[in-house]
Amino acid sequence: MYQEERMLQILHYLRLHKRISVDDICEIFNVSRDTARRDLVKLEEHQKIIRTRGGALLPSLDHDSIRSYNERLLTLSTEKQVIGQLAASMIRNKDRIILDSSTTVQACAEKLNVQECSVITNSINQADVLSGKDGVSIHLLGGRLQKEHRYVYGSSVIATLSHYFVDKAFIGVGGITAHGLSVVHEEDGMLMHQMMKQADQVIVLADHSKFGQNFPYRFADLSEVNIVITDRLPDPDMLELLQRHDIEVIVPS
Repeated sequence: MYQEERMLQILHYLRLHKRISVDDICEIFNVSRDTARRDLVKLEEHQKIIRTRGGALLPSLDHDSIRSYNERLLTLSTEKQVIGQLAASMIRNKDRIILDSSTTVQACAEKLNVQECSVITNSINQADVLSGKDGVSIHLLGGRLQKEHRYVYGSSVIATLSHYFVDKAFIGVGGITAHGLSVVHEEDGMLMHQMMKQADQVIVLADHSKFGQNFPYRFADLSEVNIVITDRLPDPDMLELLQRHDIEVIVPS
């Protein structure tokens, strides 16, 4: 296993267990203590961990300082494109769909290729991407503009959404755990939950880093999700949890 792969696995372990020791790394990956220390040094250089005596833990997450939309577009961009392609392939001609304002859902909008489709969204970016596609009818919801993250929100948006019914809703998330789906901001989560309620089928788009992550506002239970599209299978415990809730997990073949 290459160092980059080990580092990703170390971060995944930390999300689940909160801390890891040098001995844990040696045992899990069958490497020497010197190799384990080098992995932790590199992760610390990238500001992914805080090194402690004999191990490491995750830095405290400042949930109020989430990166801007454009910064998030650059994060795990390859994975988002893979997920977006899979999501777009599930959209049929003449479908009525909802797209939320997440950057992973934008990848779906970019890959959308149908002759006719009706899209409801609260995202300026999704509307802009779709405006260049013939046959796509766009309903951009009106409300208060969140400038940095480029979406509209508020009670008027939720009220308008309640009058629409669609075939599919494509939703991005901050995190997925046994407790459900979570995001940073309450107003964002409330809107996303309303989107889910209006759809016959709820499809969550989440790269592998979202599994095991908990954010301040839990906006939906796992029982409200039909499909999760991700770039690779989650760990066995998470996969079993999703399957217990009859959630289909789709990954690249």
